[in-house]
Amino acid sequence: MKKRCNWAKNEPNITYHDNEWGVPQHNDQKLFEFLILEGAQAGLSWCIILNRRDGYRFAFSNFDVVVVSKYTQNHVKKLLQNKNIIRNKLKINSAINNAKQFIKIQKEFGSFDEYLWSFVNHKSIKNKFKKHSDLPTYTKISEKLSQDLKKRRFNFVGPTICYALMQAVGMVNDHTIDCFRYSQL
Repeated sequence: MKKRCNWAKNEPNITYHDNEWGVPQHNDQKLFEFLILEGAQAGLSWCIILNRRDGYRFAFSNFDVVVVSKYTQNHVKKLLQNKNIIRNKLKINSAINNAKQFIKIQKEFGSFDEYLWSFVNHKSIKNKFKKHSDLPTYTKISEKLSQDLKKRRFNFVGPTICYALMQAVGMVNDHTIDCFRYSQL
C-alpha cells in the first residue's frame, strides 16, 4: 500500500494528490484554472472545490482566460445561480477581474508561466517536511508573490492563497518525505 501525505485519505483528494498536487505546471490555461480554484477555496476546504471542479470548468468556459475576461454582469448573475460552483459574488467578480489582469501579465512577460515561475527562479523548491503539520501556510516567497499580484490589481491572492497555488502547480514540493510522490517529484 502506498504511503501518502496524511491529507489524502479519501476521494477526490487521493486522485488529486497522486496525479496533480506538486507536479510542475507550465501551461497558462492550467495556471489560470488553479488561480481561480485557489481563490474560490478561500475559507473552505479544498475537497469542496475538487468536488465542484467540473462545475467550475463548465461555468468558467473551460478556464479560457480570454473568454472569462469578457464576462459581463449578466454572466455574474447567472453564475450566482449556479449550484455547481461557490456562489460568492466577490469570488466570482474576482475570477473575472483576475482574468483581465492575467492577460496583462501574459502580454508583459510572454506568458503567465514565465511571470509566476520567476518567483522560484524557474525551478521547484523541494522541501523536506516529515509531517503535514510542519508545512507552512505561507512563506516569504508567497508574500512577495501576493504583494506583486495585488500591486497588479489581482484579488483573492493573499500569501496563504499564493502558497497553496505554489504547492498546487509544483513551485514547491511539499509532499512529506515519507510520501511516495515526494521522491517521484
